[in-house]
Amino acid sequence: MEKKKVAFICVHNSCRSQIAEALGKHLAGDVFESYSAGTETKPQINQDAVRLMKDIYGIDMEADGQRSKLISEIPEVDIAISMGCNVGCPFIGRGFDDNWGLEDPTGKSDEEFKIVIKEIEKRVFELKERLLIDS
Repeated sequence: MEKKKVAFICVHNSCRSQIAEALGKHLAGDVFESYSAGTETKPQINQDAVRLMKDIYGIDMEADGQRSKLISEIPEVDIAISMGCNVGCPFIGRGFDDNWGLEDPTGKSDEEFKIVIKEIEKRVFELKERLLIDS
């Protein structure tokens, strides 16, 4: 079975989509390939996200080569997931397959960050299960 390519998209590709890419690789890399991108970039990934992903999962997103990137920098994907369009959905040249509707935790407490991270974890597992059933 060829793995599906999944893109996690948000405007700046610096926080939620980066977390989803890392968790997708870590928790579901046997089922799908994970990418993240945005319509704008930031100089670095959100440092609270980097710190908490290290603390919770032992994942070092920066050491693993993750960086803020544009949609044009990732391969064509089978599934595109918006992390939350309350800021304004980026145009990616096609429709989104799902909108996870997650609040951006940037600038919020570690507890609020952890709630978003755990929700992303749950949704990554759900996507993995769905793709396993569909295959």
